[in-house]
Amino acid sequence: MTHPVSSSLPAERPSLGRKQRGHHPPGPPWSTAARNTLSFLRNALDFLLEMRERYGDTVSVPTLVGPFTLIFHPDGVRHVLQENHRNYNKDVPDYHVLSLVLGKGLLTNDGESWLRLRRLIQPAFHRERVTAFGTLMTDTTLTWTQRWETSGFVETNKPLDLTQEMSSLTLNIVGKALFGTDLSAETERVGRALTGVNHLLASAFYLPWVLSLPTPQRHRLYTARRELYTVVEEIIRARRRRPAQHDDLLEMLLEARDEETGEGMTDQQVRDEVLTLLLAGHETTANALSWTFLLLAQHPHAEARLLEEYQQVLNGRPAMIQDLPQLPSTRMVLEEAMRLYPPAWGLGRRALGNDEIGGYAIPKGAYVLVFPYVTHRHPAFWERPDAFDPERFSAKLAAGRHRFAYFPFGGGPRLCLGNQFALYEAQLILATILPNYQLRLLPGAVVTPEPLVTLRPRGDLLMTVRR
Repeated sequence: MTHPVSSSLPAERPSLGRKQRGHHPPGPPWSTAARNTLSFLRNALDFLLEMRERYGDTVSVPTLVGPFTLIFHPDGVRHVLQENHRNYNKDVPDYHVLSLVLGKGLLTNDGESWLRLRRLIQPAFHRERVTAFGTLMTDTTLTWTQRWETSGFVETNKPLDLTQEMSSLTLNIVGKALFGTDLSAETERVGRALTGVNHLLASAFYLPWVLSLPTPQRHRLYTARRELYTVVEEIIRARRRRPAQHDDLLEMLLEARDEETGEGMTDQQVRDEVLTLLLAGHETTANALSWTFLLLAQHPHAEARLLEEYQQVLNGRPAMIQDLPQLPSTRMVLEEAMRLYPPAWGLGRRALGNDEIGGYAIPKGAYVLVFPYVTHRHPAFWERPDAFDPERFSAKLAAGRHRFAYFPFGGGPRLCLGNQFALYEAQLILATILPNYQLRLLPGAVVTPEPLVTLRPRGDLLMTVRR
């Protein structure tokens, strides 16, 4: 059940304290480094919430790979991601590990080469182009749900793995929209490889040596990586074999030329970009949708409000992208789900020079981390932070909220390029499925979050589907 609140903000917004100016941030003693590392590996989300509650908004945590500086307050997040972003780069274990699979794609790149890539890719995500994908998003979803009928999920109440279903659906949409490719035959292959990569990379964030030595983990990672490379390289080869004019992102990448040399991108560079956008463009949206459907199943009053809105606006017809402004509850439900379970639950940066956050010294070389999962639950900015309440994102209650109290797509110059694509896609999928199908969790099932590279439901999210 949702519980409307009178305000999402305290009477006076707190700011980072200035009493400890120049001091190092508080935190556990160095003798706890091994225990802290195990806590990150076993139960990172609860551990991070405990660190904020015990030590405050700027915390230094010793680990076996060095100290982590954790920033929880929105002011500190804004400082790192926006106000002083030039002092923070991606020379951190997170992106070193990710680059083993994604190479030098947009997500892992940095500096001038990143800026060139972003300028190249940005036109593909202009609002007009994204809006044109609306019909594709709705039609692909309708086709996908027809499988639930023909496969017997609807008639027999046979449970389906919703996380896998959303992953396959969003992979198909991204493949068609950005690369002109139908990936329906590759969904199982890509999903299996991606799940393996997700688990292996997550553990390597805290123990990077696992993948720098000839360990079984590294062998499994490289095997999964080969699977992904094979799929992506076939997409590129197929396009090169059919050089007819296409108006999509893949064509932009293949036609791109360096301003100084006139040289095009190598196949490896194109592969890194396609893989980055293919995986980042569907994995995060799939997770956001999985959590949203789960929360709606647990809060039938919120679901009933959505259905009433769909009946009033759509009256049985398929949703179109032009309908979204008239479906505010859909957006609010999705945003609240991403507040509680942000797909990108943590972001890391390296300090290039000495800095100060919240009155505490941040030395050159510090590994600085911000966590949407924790900041989105900061009790100074969110009333009843653990409760599911989409009304928080009504225009009235969202007005005046700290810009970085909620940042599921990051912020500053490195704000996720595909955020509008993802929001349109997720809203249209919800507005296409919910008027026709009711999804319910199996009785007695307990779902917990698993903080891998992205924040997924742990294990299979088994749900029944009924008309």
